[in-house]
Amino acid sequence: MVEVGIIMGSKSDLPIMQEAATILDEFGIAYEISVVSAHRTPELMVEYAKTAHKRGLKVIIAGAGGAAHLPGMTASLSPLPVIGVPIKSSNSIDGWDSILSILQMPNGIPVATVALNGAKNAGILAAKIIASSNPTLLSKLEEYMEKLKQAVIESAKTL
Repeated sequence: MVEVGIIMGSKSDLPIMQEAATILDEFGIAYEISVVSAHRTPELMVEYAKTAHKRGLKVIIAGAGGAAHLPGMTASLSPLPVIGVPIKSSNSIDGWDSILSILQMPNGIPVATVALNGAKNAGILAAKIIASSNPTLLSKLEEYMEKLKQAVIESAKTL
């Protein structure tokens, strides 16, 4: 059953957003991935956001560059948690326009925002949200965190 929706404003965002898909694959979490533009296909965005929970999704990861309205607009229409991934795009102002567009949401419409081009962390955060009610996934996350810890310890030995 698909639990995470990964959407992006443009196909050019795919190399970044693929990182979320890759980490979800690692945790065995089913996802769907699509281009849904807040500006070029607003009706599609509205439909996606309003029906995601009815289709069984538990989290939406939305990546966008430039004005980056996709995460916030999706969050305004969906009862699901939305994780925004600001993307440094070709028309971006060093990524700051994207970061601020996603980060500075009004009260009542939260968007969890990761770092610029931080789709991998968005995938991990989605996994953590789902793991809060999934003991098997929670164990996988604990193992993942232990591997991160061991990698740091091993790298310190090489100094």
